[in-house]
Amino acid sequence: MKKSTFLFFGIIFLSISSITAQVNEDNILFLQLKKMDSIVFEEGFNKCSLIELEKTLHSELEFYHDVGGIQDKEGFMESMKNNICSNNSQKPIRKLVKGSLEVFPLYNQGILYGAIQNGTHEFWIKEPNKELYQTGIAKFSTTWLLINGEWKMKNVLSFDHHEAK
Repeated sequence: MKKSTFLFFGIIFLSISSITAQVNEDNILFLQLKKMDSIVFEEGFNKCSLIELEKTLHSELEFYHDVGGIQDKEGFMESMKNNICSNNSQKPIRKLVKGSLEVFPLYNQGILYGAIQNGTHEFWIKEPNKELYQTGIAKFSTTWLLINGEWKMKNVLSFDHHEAK
């Protein structure tokens, strides 16, 4: 193979792989979706700001949990209200594992329409007058869609749940 042909295909390969690869942590897309993760979990899950949480959800949300089953948007919001946000004496808290967040852009003919966000998160319990204690850890994959300039959480896989060590 000629050196110039090898170089040409090498450049093409690197161009394609850089388009579809995970984005860096300082990339605007990464930062936008890290913020969306924070709205869902810090505001919604941890602080129970359910109105803020609901604004992030796609109307056709699909949430797949390896322990709790499948939920649509209505079921997901009901579960948040009746389970996660119903008992302040044992409030579940979610923490993103530092360095675990990954973001992969999704394009349609070169136009960004969404992204896949993967990570690992820990679950803790907050009780009055006690230190937080960890109860579990799990992985997640979220498909975010960019709709009219806003990120909406469309599909979520929450899996590999196990007790904290």
